[in-house]
Amino acid sequence: MVAVVNNEDAGALVDALLEKEYRATRLHSSGGFLKQSNATIILGVEEAAVDEVIEIIAANCKSRTQVVSPMPPIMEPGEFFMPYPLEVEVGGATVFVLPVERFERL
Repeated sequence: MVAVVNNEDAGALVDALLEKEYRATRLHSSGGFLKQSNATIILGVEEAAVDEVIEIIAANCKSRTQVVSPMPPIMEPGEFFMPYPLEVEVGGATVFVLPVERFERL
């Protein structure tokens, strides 16, 4: 499984996964609409555990709103741009469940 989560949620998520004895690797990543810092969590789990792991992710990665100021467009001389703050939804998680041909813990 691969989960892309908000960086603010990643620590609590990894702690919750480790508490249930799921091994997880956290990679720092960035991207998306705001190009902010994310975390990519990689886990190898048996198919029977996928739903439980998704529940753990859902419990620890919540969506929230954030106010951002838009970037000004390219302006011509004499133009005036008044940026208005926008409220956008951030957080949550994007989870990919991938079939793995071989999985070993060493």
